[in-house]
Amino acid sequence: MHKFDKNVTLKNSSLNDPTRTQSSRRRFLGTMGLAALQLTLGARIVHAAALPPGLVPILLEDDDLPFAIPGKHPGLIVLNDKPINAETPPHLLDPDVTPRDVFFVRNNGIPPGRSEIRLDNWTLTIGGESAKQEKSYSLKELKSKFKNTHLHLTLECGGNGRAEYNPPAKGNQWTTGAVGCAKWTGVRLKDVLEDVGIKPDAVYIGYYGTDRHLSGDAAKDPISRGVPIEKALQEESMIAWAMNDQDIPWLNGYPLRLVFGGWPASCSGKWLEKIVIRNKVHDGEKMDGSSYRVPCSPVAPGEEVADSDMCIIESMPVKSLITYPKSGAMISSGASFTIRGHAWAGEKEVTEVQYSTDFGATWQVSTLSKPVNRLAWQHFKANITLIEKGYYEVWARAIDDEGISQPMLVPGWNPKGYLNNACHRIAVKIV
Repeated sequence: MHKFDKNVTLKNSSLNDPTRTQSSRRRFLGTMGLAALQLTLGARIVHAAALPPGLVPILLEDDDLPFAIPGKHPGLIVLNDKPINAETPPHLLDPDVTPRDVFFVRNNGIPPGRSEIRLDNWTLTIGGESAKQEKSYSLKELKSKFKNTHLHLTLECGGNGRAEYNPPAKGNQWTTGAVGCAKWTGVRLKDVLEDVGIKPDAVYIGYYGTDRHLSGDAAKDPISRGVPIEKALQEESMIAWAMNDQDIPWLNGYPLRLVFGGWPASCSGKWLEKIVIRNKVHDGEKMDGSSYRVPCSPVAPGEEVADSDMCIIESMPVKSLITYPKSGAMISSGASFTIRGHAWAGEKEVTEVQYSTDFGATWQVSTLSKPVNRLAWQHFKANITLIEKGYYEVWARAIDDEGISQPMLVPGWNPKGYLNNACHRIAVKIV
């Protein structure tokens, strides 16, 4: 039985098949009646009449898998170990700037070993059919030749939230923690590309890193994605070597990576050694088929979609995350408590974040900050007082500058489980 605690939430822990737990457990719980759910929670569900049919109280969905990762906080949740992928529990994302040791880890291949990384001979080569020349830069040259820049940029895995899709989608079963906003230091990609020279027919850029394919085949790339030339030339598109004024963590791309805020993090290549300027959409690994693509038109859950009917994901959708209090908090009746968190909207800005304590029947407006710079997440907070004792959920809903808001529940299904921006919710018990 799950229990509430003033400071922590008790969770199940087992290193099982990542595709099994969330979806199968959720379906079972979704069939339980109200009385059984309340008995399992150990509390009466306040506003139970507004609980959408089949929706499982968030406290019963938690399924953390703690595991140690080199250089990372022990609280990260490991989804698999080959390649290493790990997400961050919401409460560890509470700081305005995501700490280096809690930034999520998303890998497709085997990272270069620390002993293999030699800063004195690490080079970045720029070439491709739409480059006017091929040119290489050492780390020292990058740092000294071009103007250094510092930006807070939000990176989110395209599959963040995949665990909520039904039918289940294959891949890492991310819940909410494949996101972070750090302070990045580096140079503008635009400056480096212009130093090489860009031909008029340039359409895309692609990247290559030094990570290796899981098979060990040196001829195969684990991932080689990219972005349209327009995105590459934005002022905020970076080649970075530092996170929060220190070296980028090894598993996040040390010593050099791309950072494209607001787009799927898979665009932001790690262990960067080569960039190609293309006269067509880049055709590297995981740029084709269903990888980082969604149906161009809505489809029914479980429907097969031809590759030709899939569109590349670009700007990420509006989203928010409650980072305080930690889900499972116990609060005295009548006591005021603060909620806070972050909101982001891909290329756009968030204009409002609302919260609900009655399963979305009514909404209140929180206080929202402006972004530190474009493509940085924004911070929200609100003071709440709840009188009636029992189980509550606090939901958050962000709205972007085009008036588009997060859906209350999981949005349109897609084969790979991308772009889930459903409202985030936490559990609290009033005692």
